[in-house]
Amino acid sequence: MIENLDPAQIARKLAELRMEHRDLDAAIDRLVRDADADELSVKRLKKRRLLLKDCISRLESALIPDEPA
Repeated sequence: MIENLDPAQIARKLAELRMEHRDLDAAIDRLVRDADADELSVKRLKKRRLLLKDCISRLESALIPDEPA
């Protein structure tokens, strides 16, 4: 999947994922402060945030050019 994207497409996707990650951070923070928050919802959001972080890391790695051995 990543191999088929050019650096500009990867950069755009990274920006989208980072924005979603920030939004999830804010949502999780709000839910954690709410005493009536659903624990399961918080766990699901945290799992999604972790998945996004992994995707971001993979895309960042794809932008680093391979160095000859």
